[in-house]
Amino acid sequence: MGGLLQHLGDTGLMARVLRSTSWIMLGYGASQGLRLGSNLILTRILYPEAFGLMALISLVTVGLMLFSDVGIAPSIAQSKRGDDPDFLNTAWSIQVVRGLCLWLIASGLAAPLSGFYSAPELKLYLPIAALALLVSGFNPTRIETAHRHLLMGRLTLLDLASQLIGILAMIALAWWWQSVAALVVGGVIAALAKLALTWTGLPGASNRFRFERRAFAELVGFGKWVFLSTVFWFFASQGDKAVLGKYLSLETLGVYNIGFFLASFPLLLGAGVTGRVMIPVYRDAKHQTRKIASLRYGLSGVILVLLLGMALAGPWLVGVMYDVRYAQAGAMVTLLALALAPQVIGLTYDQAALAAGDSRRFFIVTATRAVLQISFLVVGVIGFGLIGALVGMGLAQLLTHAAVVWLARVHEVWDLRHDVLTGGIAALVACLALWLHQDVLVALAAG
Repeated sequence: MGGLLQHLGDTGLMARVLRSTSWIMLGYGASQGLRLGSNLILTRILYPEAFGLMALISLVTVGLMLFSDVGIAPSIAQSKRGDDPDFLNTAWSIQVVRGLCLWLIASGLAAPLSGFYSAPELKLYLPIAALALLVSGFNPTRIETAHRHLLMGRLTLLDLASQLIGILAMIALAWWWQSVAALVVGGVIAALAKLALTWTGLPGASNRFRFERRAFAELVGFGKWVFLSTVFWFFASQGDKAVLGKYLSLETLGVYNIGFFLASFPLLLGAGVTGRVMIPVYRDAKHQTRKIASLRYGLSGVILVLLLGMALAGPWLVGVMYDVRYAQAGAMVTLLALALAPQVIGLTYDQAALAAGDSRRFFIVTATRAVLQISFLVVGVIGFGLIGALVGMGLAQLLTHAAVVWLARVHEVWDLRHDVLTGGIAALVACLALWLHQDVLVALAAG
């Protein structure tokens, strides 16, 4: 224990990685705990259709963010000018303009999307929800500076504080209004809280409007492939809701959203950790292969245990935490967790490309995942319903791993033994989970 504490007090790169990873995992665990607690309360106040409608609203707002992402965060993380005020202020100015444009686009999409998804409430609620995009555009680049230097402690606490403010607002408004409007307005309040807390609570100079041609050229030059990657990442991460929202009722989509929330939190935790710590590791310690391998096994092991644990315990957890209206979410948790397992196995590889400035190959992998996932989702849901869609999602993730291996080999970070070991464990647990929960899976298939 003394050795660990001494290492945590060190100022070296790996010590900062360990501290940052600890903060990210602690923050994410606390964040998901808050989300789960609010979810349990809100599902008892509101109706399943409300969560289906919020899934569609999130689909649009998250989609717009991804469709307009020019890679400001990874640009700041990897650029030699990542601490230059002119570079940071130019990045912030781009971010502010982007936020305004996103709100205007979301407002314009409200009417046509309400007709496409047969959800007239979107016409009212989408422009309100998109105000969070406008507000977030003003977030200071001190957030990205903290990520760049792996200084996560204060930022994690501020994130949790803003989330708690938003959740308390949602619960209070839901009790008062008994309407999905509580979730919409609560999201805007959370964005305002984060803006206020990060502007006042993070050290460093305040941002101001600035346009430097050289900084703009670097941001756009690096970000063009990141932009294309995030466009396809939208289909990879939100394609299930985009497709299923057309084929499922709002009630069933709401139940699916609950199942996805429970099943995906280990993967999202892993993505949050790797996205923040692996770029600095690959950038500054690329020759320390043994330390990188240890970090890879540690991250993959923890995330895979959590994910496979959800596959085994999903139906039981749903039965304990939710009422009978959400019973089908249990089988969905099992299938979703197993479908996401291949992505966890390759989670630590792709950041090597961004650390090397290779956003083009990163885009190729992201595009491959998106095309496969959307294709298999559509074929699955049309041919076999919801079960077919979930199985198709898993097959797409499995096939995508070949592209991830290609990327890892290009940047000399692929670890065959790691993949064989983690893949074998995942396959054994998948067989066990499917055998244990065959009754609820059959019930889900029967409708």
